[in-house]
Amino acid sequence: MSSARTWFVTGASRGLGALWTEAVLDRGDQVVATARDVAVLEPLAGRHGGRLLPLALDVTDRAAVDAAVHAAEQRFGGVDVLVNNAGHMLVGAVEEVGAEQALAQMDVNYFGALWTTRAVLPGMRERRSGRILQVSSIGGLVAYPALGIYQATKWALEAMSQSLAAEVEAYGIHVTLIEPIMFPTGLAEASPQSQPNPAYAHAREALFAGSGSGFAPGDPAATSAALLAVADAPNPPLRVLFGTGGLDALRTEFAGRLAGLEQWDHLSRLAQGSTTGK
Repeated sequence: MSSARTWFVTGASRGLGALWTEAVLDRGDQVVATARDVAVLEPLAGRHGGRLLPLALDVTDRAAVDAAVHAAEQRFGGVDVLVNNAGHMLVGAVEEVGAEQALAQMDVNYFGALWTTRAVLPGMRERRSGRILQVSSIGGLVAYPALGIYQATKWALEAMSQSLAAEVEAYGIHVTLIEPIMFPTGLAEASPQSQPNPAYAHAREALFAGSGSGFAPGDPAATSAALLAVADAPNPPLRVLFGTGGLDALRTEFAGRLAGLEQWDHLSRLAQGSTTGK
């Protein structure tokens, strides 16, 4: 796809979002880059001029999200590719996480993506084209101890996005869930953390001992080429893993789920009652 497009990228000031924003600009597209601290984007704006619109944005503020998308449409005529990248990773056992922390995690990782998605959809439907790239995680497909609240937000994003993909396919809009595996971007270090409870020391030990098993840290810069390839694909996937080792982990995860359901299928049949169905 050679014609320039307009991208709307949340969480563009650091990590993968910053790398992707620069890669998109380098190839000649236009970007609306959002971040809580827009000053971080000033050097990028200086290099790319009018093709970059930096906006301060808290994705949990629905009115601000609507205003930012409106500004993007006014500046560039519409949003062709939405990248929902803003988020943080709360580490902590379910009982350790505070109520406000849990609400904030869901507000940013799930509702933030929901508000931006809803804001761009009317324009995409009108143009009958668009790409929505949702940054999930390998933790959106499996769940590890001491990451339950973080991963719950990603599981919610997965379900919403899969339903959305079926709803908007008729309008030429493609939805893809990007599942990064392990990349040293400083996400955990920059994220709020729960207060450790000694009762769950074993859960944290299991997280750090087991969740990375088989996962080699990937090169964050290399993800830019993969992102552009997904955005350019005529028929992009609903889900794509970024990094290696994930397929083996998922084979184990899904085989275990099916085995457990089959083992207890006698209770499924008991709950069905007396019917003629199988």
